[in-house]
Amino acid sequence: MLGASIAASAATPAAPAAQPRERFPGDPPEHHLVYQLNHIEAEYIEHILGSVGAMIGKYGDNVGLAVVVFARGIHLLAKKPLRPVPQALRERARSQARDYGVRFVACGNTMQTLGWTAADMVDFADVEPIGAATIMELQEKGWAYIAW
Repeated sequence: MLGASIAASAATPAAPAAQPRERFPGDPPEHHLVYQLNHIEAEYIEHILGSVGAMIGKYGDNVGLAVVVFARGIHLLAKKPLRPVPQALRERARSQARDYGVRFVACGNTMQTLGWTAADMVDFADVEPIGAATIMELQEKGWAYIAW
């Protein structure tokens, strides 16, 4: 009986392969990825920004990227960080936001703990009340999630 099933399936013509949908400039991305950034060590930040860059390299404008920044990582997005952050990493984040539309989200809870407001953050930072809630909400919308 198994042989008959195999023979029948071999005789059935294969369905045509699905063609990728044609994309046009400005179309919404098909892929979405959110990262958490919650440490201040330069090597850690470098890994995350490097991964963001690799995703841009692979998918171009066909990927929506967000980096939710909280805890000690918040200093990456501060105009005057209280912990040292290499300027090259701060510029790389700025470039990814400006040139590729990467969304950098600052956690309002963490900011409040430090006595900071939106005025204390770099101009490309989006402030959300709770960083963890932003990650959850993006996941609920189908965004993949990467934590380092």
